[in-house]
Amino acid sequence: MIHQDNNERALHLLQTVFGYPAFRGQQGEIVGHVAGGGDALVLMPTGGGKSLCYQIPALLRDGVGVVVSPLIALMQDQVDALEEVGVRAAFLNSTQTYEEASRIERLVRTGEIDLVYVAPERLMTERCLNLFQNSNIALFAIDEAHCVSQWGHDFRPEYIKLSILHEQFPNVPRIALTATADPQTRAEIVHRLQLGDAAQFVSSFDRPNIRYSIVEKGNGRKQLLDFITAEHGGDCGIVYCLSRKKVEETAEFLNENGVRALAYHAGMDHAKRAANQAKFLREENIVMCATIAFGMGIDKPDVRFVCHLDLPKSIEGYYQETGRAGRDGGPADAWMAYGLQDVVLQRRMIDESEADETFKRVLGNKLDAMLGLCETLSCRRVRLLDYFGEQAGPCGNCDTCLIPPVSFDGTVPVQKILSTVYRVDQRFAAGHVIDVLRGQETERIKTWHHDSLSVFGIGADRSEQEWRAILRQVIALGLLTVDHEQYSSLKLTDAARPVLKGGQKVQLRQYQKPVKAKPSRAAKGYVESDLSGEEQRIFDRLRSWRMGTAREHNVAAYIIFNDATLREIAKARPTALDDLRGISGVGEKKLASYGDEIVNLISELE
Repeated sequence: MIHQDNNERALHLLQTVFGYPAFRGQQGEIVGHVAGGGDALVLMPTGGGKSLCYQIPALLRDGVGVVVSPLIALMQDQVDALEEVGVRAAFLNSTQTYEEASRIERLVRTGEIDLVYVAPERLMTERCLNLFQNSNIALFAIDEAHCVSQWGHDFRPEYIKLSILHEQFPNVPRIALTATADPQTRAEIVHRLQLGDAAQFVSSFDRPNIRYSIVEKGNGRKQLLDFITAEHGGDCGIVYCLSRKKVEETAEFLNENGVRALAYHAGMDHAKRAANQAKFLREENIVMCATIAFGMGIDKPDVRFVCHLDLPKSIEGYYQETGRAGRDGGPADAWMAYGLQDVVLQRRMIDESEADETFKRVLGNKLDAMLGLCETLSCRRVRLLDYFGEQAGPCGNCDTCLIPPVSFDGTVPVQKILSTVYRVDQRFAAGHVIDVLRGQETERIKTWHHDSLSVFGIGADRSEQEWRAILRQVIALGLLTVDHEQYSSLKLTDAARPVLKGGQKVQLRQYQKPVKAKPSRAAKGYVESDLSGEEQRIFDRLRSWRMGTAREHNVAAYIIFNDATLREIAKARPTALDDLRGISGVGEKKLASYGDEIVNLISELE
């Protein structure tokens, strides 16, 4: 256990360097354990303060803290943020010249640096391992540790080799950190990184400030635009799409409709992609349309919404992506439009993947859990947290809590669908089956004489959208499967038999017709609801000052101060430097750098 004087030193660093009054949750315990030389596995939600869990022990211990991170594109921002608070930090990666890398290596060797960020590929080189062998290393922090899991949503093969740290540096403490890991992934992290003796710190996965909503997909892009303009006009957000083409089309559509949007995907020119990421991080009021190539490690605290126009592959992926919203603790939305085609497409991607049967089964189970979250009749947060082994009561802040879905006995309509699939010889796709059900006299139906079947028109009492919603749930429940080798034809599974024979009831969600979102805020942009009119005026002026200062320093705006800190300053209305002390996010270095400017700015407004 860490000595009392180290406890005091840790708290002193937290307050004077990082500007926070007290440790949150398990932070203090983790810092004490690692500073005392212990290994740790830390599971903490996005925005929970993971980085402090290795930054402070690195400052407390002799030597240089080495942070292993896959995020080369974000290392500059991570280093900028540390330098802003007075911590000596640098990175080693492929973007540097030989001379620049040599200069950083000298600083590591001589101990004239506190923290160095390094990509796992660079770490594995003989040159880098030799550098660390011949330097005084305080600790190794393995960030985004879920990347080690072959079953996970963001596997990086180079992470598997990181067990070398245990072998070559047995006396240097290691701390592995991730924002998301189900029990299977957690066990794999421990096994792969040889962390069997490490203390495990698992925080709550709950992000109560995020409101989860999943809507029936009609016209997805139009629904997205309605949601953004009604709920988040002028806000910063992220929109995830499955394909590169859809990313570009969605960004173009939003721009045409007055929403400032950028695109990001792996197929873009590297310089353009990097420029778009930098713009998103450093400016306000931008919506980033992206594939999942974008996002891991994004520290931007004022992202007010994350939207999905396509179904994620797993709950881990969904949790990781939605966790990029509301990192500052302010209200945020996780919104998704979801339809039948999403289910069919994800099933097809699994069936057509080159993975072995065991891996396909794991992917199928993860997708089933994701579908369960979409189709649940109960609180989404309860379902989400249950996946990570955490119990909770209804949150009162998700769509199913705010507007409880209507469930009904869907046994008869499900029997109608299953019977129709059977009568058309399990050879036709969803659209044709629904046409037969509804009695549509199409050319195709006449060609196949399906208008003479006993099931023709037995579902004429429901709309096409209603049947698509029912069919989506039937596929999600595993009563039907889609055969992609035979033109996406629907086929009965063994589980369908008891339902067809009347021995098993089926509860379904009632179809909800998509409705246009009504504006919920009078003003455009993010208005701090707990600020008075005068405080809001100061807050807006502080944000404007922050943007100009960030441009001068060539750093992201949130690196200067985040919105939560500016909100506190607006409320405090400091008239002297001492009034800024104790405000969360204002450490000694930032007080010295910006204190006078802030005090002067506020005095001009009074």
